Amino acid sequence: MSLPILIQGCLDKNTKSQEQLYHLFAAKLFSVCLKYSRNYAEAEDNLQDGFLIIFDKIGQYKSSGSFEGWAKRVMINNVLQQYRKTSFLELVNDVVDDASIEIDDDNISIEILLKLIQELPDRYRLVFNLYVMDDYSHKEIAEMLGITTGTSKSNLARAKMILKEKIDALQENIVPSAK
Repeated sequence: MSLPILIQGCLDKNTKSQEQLYHLFAAKLFSVCLKYSRNYAEAEDNLQDGFLIIFDKIGQYKSSGSFEGWAKRVMINNVLQQYRKTSFLELVNDVVDDASIEIDDDNISIEILLKLIQELPDRYRLVFNLYVMDDYSHKEIAEMLGITTGTSKSNLARAKMILKEKIDALQENIVPSAK
């Protein structure tokens, strides 16, 4: 069944269409949820909540862009809304120098990197993912999270610094330096 027909079925509250749409996009949208969530279980909850919102607001999709892009935005907004409720964002006035992260691709898998990102404090993880993974500007992030652009920049720098330390420690344990 084509996507426009599935979307129309969802508009008509057809559960078979909703199920097919879910199966069509669940894996891709789950990866989005994993990036922004603390762990696998929270990502599963965010995925389910996000799909309920998608089904409820599918009439707002105007067919002008990709449906997947629209659904991804709904998922991200859903996760951010969960964090807004818990007031996790703290104002940080000092800006830390940007840390660069060098990764030996042969020794650290994407699964390990995802786990390290998930371990970041909420405010750092969200800014890191929005900026690095999803290409939002600091201005856009500030508006989405209700923080200043300076705080966004500082949180990104701190996230990179924490990741760099963790990756360096992992790489030292995997490949001890030859002295």
